[in-house]
Amino acid sequence: MMYMALIYAKEGYQGEYDGDMMADYGKFTQDAIAAGVFSAGDALHPVSTASSVSVRDGKATITDGPFAETKEQLGGYYLLDCKDLDEAMSWAAKIPTAKYGQIEVRPVMVFDT
Repeated sequence: MMYMALIYAKEGYQGEYDGDMMADYGKFTQDAIAAGVFSAGDALHPVSTASSVSVRDGKATITDGPFAETKEQLGGYYLLDCKDLDEAMSWAAKIPTAKYGQIEVRPVMVFDT
């Protein structure tokens, strides 16, 4: 089953992280690939580059910034193919940002086409 691991943290904050962030992310990604659970993953540009779109009564409104104003921002994601939620949570706990941020794990809904 596919699980989306959404990576949240205060943008630019790594104060409690005690390692080489990029090297640790590289290792996590390689471990996930070797285990056969990696499907996709990427980092996102800062929230200052974000735009939000909504449509009401047929009219699109575009605003700068993310949809929600929060202390922690969505900074990236992994799409993991795991046997169950327990395995997905185990992998999420290994994502480097889990040491100072938050990883949200959600099953991906699959629609019949």
